[in-house]
Amino acid sequence: MRRVLAALVVFSASTIVQAAVPAPADSPYPGTLKLHVDATDLDHRIFRVHEEIPATPGTLTLLYPQWLPGNHSPRGPIDKFAGLVIRANGKTLAWRRDPENVYAFHVDVPEGANAIEAEFQFLSPLDGGQGRVVMTPDMLNLQWNTVALYPAGHDASRVQIAASATLPAGWEFATALERDGAPSDGKASFNPVDFATLVDSPMFAGRHFKRVDLDPGAKVPVHLNIVADEAKYLEIKPEQLKAHQELVKQAYKLYGSQHYDHYDFLFALSNKLGGIGLEHHRSSENGVAPEYFTDWAKQAGERDLLPHEYTHSWNGKFRRPADLATPNFNVTMGDTLLWVYEGQTQYWGNVLAARAGLHSAEQARDELALTVANYADNRPGFAWRNVQDTTNDPTIAQRRPLPYRNYQLSEDYYSAGALVWLAVDTKLRELSHEKKSLDDFARAFFGVDNGDWKVKTYTFDDVAATLNSIAPHDWAKFLHERLDANAPPLDGLAAAGWKLVYTDKPSDYQKNAEGNAKTNNFAASIGLMVASDGGRISDVRWNGPAFKAGIAPGGTLVAVDGREYRPERLADAIKDGKAGNAPIELLVKNGDLYRTFKVDYRDGAKYPHLERIPGTVDRLGALLAPR
Repeated sequence: MRRVLAALVVFSASTIVQAAVPAPADSPYPGTLKLHVDATDLDHRIFRVHEEIPATPGTLTLLYPQWLPGNHSPRGPIDKFAGLVIRANGKTLAWRRDPENVYAFHVDVPEGANAIEAEFQFLSPLDGGQGRVVMTPDMLNLQWNTVALYPAGHDASRVQIAASATLPAGWEFATALERDGAPSDGKASFNPVDFATLVDSPMFAGRHFKRVDLDPGAKVPVHLNIVADEAKYLEIKPEQLKAHQELVKQAYKLYGSQHYDHYDFLFALSNKLGGIGLEHHRSSENGVAPEYFTDWAKQAGERDLLPHEYTHSWNGKFRRPADLATPNFNVTMGDTLLWVYEGQTQYWGNVLAARAGLHSAEQARDELALTVANYADNRPGFAWRNVQDTTNDPTIAQRRPLPYRNYQLSEDYYSAGALVWLAVDTKLRELSHEKKSLDDFARAFFGVDNGDWKVKTYTFDDVAATLNSIAPHDWAKFLHERLDANAPPLDGLAAAGWKLVYTDKPSDYQKNAEGNAKTNNFAASIGLMVASDGGRISDVRWNGPAFKAGIAPGGTLVAVDGREYRPERLADAIKDGKAGNAPIELLVKNGDLYRTFKVDYRDGAKYPHLERIPGTVDRLGALLAPR
């Protein structure tokens, strides 16, 4: 065994020397790549790719995108990449994968060749267990990073590429790319762009399609491009359309700028295509339940998605943390400022939803109540971690399921980050005697250079300095006290004039949110999250009553106090337990083992709500009010 290992070490070292992956450089790649994607194989859900790459004789290294913007992690789906064949002058060339970088492919371009051709397939997931589904019989989501190779040794912005795609007959599509003429025989061609812009400009296409103008008459157009499982889901009532149009107006009032020449919401109403919320500079990918418009009252929990992703055009795409602004898609990203990138975006997504009328003020408060309750009662992981450390989670967990999510924490820079910004907003209002707010920061920080959409990076010091210019204070200390503490940042709620209370009845917002998520939330009481369909226990609060009784995630809740499990039956047992002396008995199936656990809990039902603090300024009402 020792001799074999030694040989492997020598071979690996030799290979690395012979075929190193060139680092990106700020120099143009000669020529324009051509990329064509055949997206018509709906039966097999396969994207078939043909790519022409200008090249000169010698070793050429091709990269498959690994570090993906918006994912903040190395999640390029290389496991779905297959069938690579490379040719030059009609002859097949041997290629070899880099031994230390599975996203890099080396090929020797022969003398006399001025280009190579690459063919391969992207084998998109057939079900959610294999990854996010991006192709169904009625729609598809073409993400160019999954279907393209690009040359190493150059910044992605210095590689030009002309893309085209063949779609199923009769389908319509939307993308931020500019069309090169009208589609012909199902083939849509686009003007050449740099590779970074291509990756930043995905496509939604579908059999059932509607395009809606969200800023009629504007010089810089904004459209909502909808694909749906069925045509009936495309119907939009006038008041629903008005709320989405108001989103654009409220965003402009907040930021005072635009950093795009046009903007396209790509919006899938589907329970077949995988859900998504992914930002881009001139577009965003958004996936919600098909009943988004047709069952409006129950879909309130979905309506902060578009405001969130739209905000990213300013925060994340135009203004970008310096350690996230990498030269290409195969250089490691740094996530240290995700509490700004995602946390403040989460904050503005919720606020803009209320200002636009996508949420009522009551729904906005109910949503905030759920967030605060989650951190007040269901995030024991703050005993050992802090908000800042969770910015490492995209690399650590990459959104894989976790055994004890509430204890391990998982990308809490989103919601806990939003609570940090609530504290900042209320502090700005306090310091300025209600004359300044986070709105002023948004305009000063993200609203600069109106009309420009070249990336402008920022650091922690830039954030603190801009806050200080609005209202002098030790903002670096203020932020670190909340980012680095082993406690959730909950002080902003009281500063906003409200407090968290519990009642024995859930809000309509919570009931609808649980219905959409198919989950029943008993986390604040006995410490359980249970799937409404089948009774699977998805999470158990660390050291909560159910945990102390011996219950772990993954089992199936079969019975409550000797009777078949139903969500309302467990809710009643929790409520009635407040007056009784006996613990709640839960029969749980785990594998082939059935076991009864006695949960000693006597505090009754706990459903979060917000309540005004008498005699205080209602800053929450002020910040949610439309401009």
